[in-house]
Amino acid sequence: MTPPRFLFADQLGPHYDDGGAIVLVEAAAVLGRRSYHRAKAHLILSALRHRARELGDRVEYLRAEHYRDVLTGRELEVINPTSWGARALVTELGASVLPSRGFVTSEEDFARWADGRPASRLVMEQFYRSVRTTTGVLMRGPDPEGGKFNFDHDNRLPPPKAATSLGLPDPWAPVEDDIDAQVRLDLDRLVAEGRVHLIGSDGPRRFAATRAEALAALQDFIDTRLSDFGPFEDASLQGDTTMAHSRLSVPMNLGLLHPREVVDAVVAAYQAGGVPLASAEAVVRQIMGWRDWVWHLYWHLGEDYVADSNFLDAHTPLPRPFLELDGSTVEAKCLSHVLDEVGRTGWTHHIPRLMILGNWSLQQGYEPAALSNWFINAFVDGTPWVMPANVVGMSQHADGGIVATKPYASGGAYISKMTDFCGSCRFNPKVRLGPDACPFTAGYWAFLDRVEPRIRGNHRMSQPLAGLRRLVDRDAVVAQERERTAW
Repeated sequence: MTPPRFLFADQLGPHYDDGGAIVLVEAAAVLGRRSYHRAKAHLILSALRHRARELGDRVEYLRAEHYRDVLTGRELEVINPTSWGARALVTELGASVLPSRGFVTSEEDFARWADGRPASRLVMEQFYRSVRTTTGVLMRGPDPEGGKFNFDHDNRLPPPKAATSLGLPDPWAPVEDDIDAQVRLDLDRLVAEGRVHLIGSDGPRRFAATRAEALAALQDFIDTRLSDFGPFEDASLQGDTTMAHSRLSVPMNLGLLHPREVVDAVVAAYQAGGVPLASAEAVVRQIMGWRDWVWHLYWHLGEDYVADSNFLDAHTPLPRPFLELDGSTVEAKCLSHVLDEVGRTGWTHHIPRLMILGNWSLQQGYEPAALSNWFINAFVDGTPWVMPANVVGMSQHADGGIVATKPYASGGAYISKMTDFCGSCRFNPKVRLGPDACPFTAGYWAFLDRVEPRIRGNHRMSQPLAGLRRLVDRDAVVAQERERTAW
């Protein structure tokens, strides 16, 4: 007889359930080992408890301090989990392990694609094209729909001038119930007992915690945001946190949506008419390309990838505003706003993550492993498999070029073009020296000065480094940034 299946809290959708007995465990120590955002802790417990209610008599729902307290010695079946630590646990428990689920491609698919390629040639775009060709998604026979695999060049519009939002309806949001109310009480108790330390604000749950809610969020994105996603995916506005983004990474990372069903829904909307190809392709690329690629890199690069990656020799500790998610003492408007937004909601879309939080951290030389952990803790969709390639590799260039071919650094000009932050900021994005100097603009040049010995062999950095060498006030800018107090 098949043993009960133990599911982790990111395996809660129907594609993890084959109809047999289920074991779910609410382990307090899982929340206690990290300083999670309050919204994330709430979401995890709410999703677990909602799934238990749905499963009824088929589930054995256990509460314990540690998984081992209630699972040791039991015969169990598991679907291969999503982190090195969880896989070590199921090996220790002696569970029967089924192949991974929840991604478009399997680990075997990636291994075949990566076979013979050095780490520097594991290029996402090539992986994405391979998956498109293999699956036939947005393909016309051997050729990509519209004649191109990638329409990213068409998707870089700044926000509309003088706009405070894109004018789209508010994104779908759940209605809390009795389970959410009890979760809130239980988290209050765990905090009062000192068993968990939470960061960020409490508030209404904003993201799907059930399969039905996840499907509603998907349909809402298709109906109200998909068409605008492509052109404005890199734009940000202070008054429009969501813009045209889906926020579906949250239910996908809980296992409530399968990424292929999201891809299929997006493609169906495009084929039905009214959705631009550039918008549909952008979503497909983020999910079938980037998301799967990051998942596979987590395993391919090894358990020590994060600990061993610090190519730019960055050792600055994370500052208090990051650790406390409090932008009130931060003078730069963009950074202050985004820190406060993450503190309030546990989420912001990819441009504030990459070009404000990540860009700032890169310039300041924050320690990459600590920053990766911070992103896992502070974001409701942050997971141990998501952040290494995203943060350590792409954002911080700490692996020396495996994930990204050059550091993702920019000055204030990019932020000024793609957001509305600069108009209400006391700093001037065009100024690099003096009291009005933008800390991103000046910080960009100070960053290049600091890392020049390590990146001068990167041909993609030859032009920025040539500009650095022509900077007549280079020494003054570097000295200024060395003394700058950002908070």
